[in-house]
Formats: sequence, C-alpha cells, structure tokens
Amino acid sequence: MPINKVFDKKGKAVKKDGKQKYRVRINFTDTNGKNRQVERTAYGADEAKRLELELISAFKNSAPAQRMTVLELYSQYITAKTHEVRESSLNKSRQVLTRHVLVHLSDIKLDKLTPQVLQQWKQDIEKLNLSITMRKNIYKEFRAMLNFGVTLDYLPRNPLLKVGNFKAPLEDHKEMLFYTPEEFKKYITAAREQAQKLSDNIQMWNYYVFFNIAFFCGMRKGEIYALTWNDIKDDEIHITKSLSQKMKGEDRITPPKNKSSIRVIQIPAPLQVVLNEHYARCKVISGFTDDYFICGGISPVRDTSVDNINRKFSCLAGVKHIRIHDFRHSHASLLANNGINIQEIARRLGHSDIKTTLQTYSHLYPKESERALIVLNNIEI
Repeated sequence: MPINKVFDKKGKAVKKDGKQKYRVRINFTDTNGKNRQVERTAYGADEAKRLELELISAFKNSAPAQRMTVLELYSQYITAKTHEVRESSLNKSRQVLTRHVLVHLSDIKLDKLTPQVLQQWKQDIEKLNLSITMRKNIYKEFRAMLNFGVTLDYLPRNPLLKVGNFKAPLEDHKEMLFYTPEEFKKYITAAREQAQKLSDNIQMWNYYVFFNIAFFCGMRKGEIYALTWNDIKDDEIHITKSLSQKMKGEDRITPPKNKSSIRVIQIPAPLQVVLNEHYARCKVISGFTDDYFICGGISPVRDTSVDNINRKFSCLAGVKHIRIHDFRHSHASLLANNGINIQEIARRLGHSDIKTTLQTYSHLYPKESERALIVLNNIEI
C-alpha cells in the first residue's frame, strides 16, 4: 500500500499551493477473487495518509457483491469521488443520490436491482413532477454510481441501462429568457440610479457592478463572486477560480467548473468605465487591498441578496425579471445575434465542449440558413 511522491519529467516535485503531490495506491481482492488495484492522488503527506485509510476502508474491507447494498456502494462511490471532483460537484452528487436514490433503494442488495425494481424506482421519481432536466440528472448520477460498481466487479453489468433514461417527448421546450441590449440598458440605468440614491452604501454599488460583469462577460455567478482586483490585468479579466456559498459553514474557493473555464476575457469599454469608478470607491476604504473581492470587499455579496436585488432592479426598470444565470444567456445571445462565431462564444462562456454551446444557442442563428442559400444560389452550373 505505497504512498509515493509525484515528480514531473524533469524530476521536479509536483506541488499545488505549496503542498507535495502524492500517489496513493492499494491492492485488494475483489468479490470474484481477482487481484485489483485502486490509485488516487492527494496533496500533502497528511492528506495522503488520510486518503490511504479511506481507500482501505472502502475497498479492502468491502462487503461481497451479493451482500452489498446500494447504500454501501454509495459510500464507496462518494469516497472515491472525494479526491477527484470539486467539492461543489461532490455535494451535488451527494444531494441527488441521497434524495432520489437512497430514499427508495438504500437497503436493496445489488444483485436484486432487477429491471422490475428499477422501473418501479423510475415511476416513483415520475410522481415527484420534477422537470425532465432534473430527472435526467438523477438518472445520470445513479448510472455513474452503478458504473463504478461495474468497474470494481460488484456488478456484472449496469442494470439501469436496460430500463433507459427518463423521456418526456411532449414536454414543451422552455423559452430562453435574456435581456436585449435595450432591456439591459433600462435595467442597469435603474440600478445605477438606485445606487446613486444610496451613495453612502457601497453595497448597492457592488450589486450594480455584479450585474454589469454578468452581462458584459457572461461569467457564472460563482466566478464573479470569486473575482478580486488582482484578477484584472492589462484590461483583461483572468478567470481562474470560483466561489461557492452553499458549502456547510463557510464560503469555499474552488477551481472553475472545468479546464476550459480557466480563461481570459478582454474587458469591454463600458465595463472598464464601471470597474474604474468602482475601484476608486473601494480604494478609499480603510484596509483596502487588491485582494478584496470586486463585488463585496472582504467577502463577496451574498447569493440571496443578489437574487432579491435583481428582482428590485427589474421592477424599478419596468422590464421582465430574469434569473442570474440568464445574464449569461443575455451575453451569449447578444454575441450570437451579431454574428460572432459560436467557437468564440463557447470560449468566452468557458464551455468544455462546443456541443454544449451549439445545443443551447444554435436557435439564435436563424439567418445562417438564409446566408447559406445565398452562397449556393450564386453558383452557376
């Protein structure tokens, strides 16, 4: 059960935040008598030792497949994921699986997960009247957990694949909400007027700046929360982290959603003016440093308050209310409707796969078919 330091090709120790990277590996015999190996990575010697104990508990002391329950598989699955995904992603998996899988199937033995049992589980989920997106997310999480069981030979195959995913062929496609430039101008003008009325309250200016960044950069709200003044360099915003306010006990800085989410966005001129003004307001605060959060100061503005202020601004402006995430749609739709390449939109949004961008925003390119026809019509034969 070795714990080994990790070195790069040049023999230099691999580190993160000053902590040495370790490779933790354990060997065990699976329920079919096969010798198997599990390997994970951790940063710091103490964390590596803790991970080793967790892996020993999860794999070497695991129950035989025929006696293992869904709950026991869940425990091993979460232990394995702890060191592989962001904490916010791990919490999402925990919530989905505990609320919608364990509550129905926790005591069921793995070899009793028959198509009949799983079909009944699907029917129980259908009764909750959840959106098709939510139902498919539940299926995705459960499928991944059972695939983990297959990998470790606890299951010969994934029984969930036989019953298939949730389907809703007749469900109406929800209209995407976003602000047009004209609507956003009304919205942000009302926001600025409100902040000017309460000029002694810098917090209202923080909200004003937040929504400007959301519209002009299309950033996720966690990415905006995490922004400090140090992240602005040479008229560019460097997006390297995210902040979650839904962790137990405290805010948590994490890496962005995926590798493509680490990106650099040039600051548009209107937003540059807003940021320059806000920096001038903030730097006179006692104790101010460039480590302060752009939207908040010592700590970022709060989730609930942002939602409430958003409703207030839209009401004052006399425009429709849209969600915080819809400001991201507003950014993308503005670019799409002005002919910006879908690949650039994907880059600015930090999508890991351009398919995501195409599936979400392809309908915003209605004129492309007309342009294609013009090109073809001009060919002489």
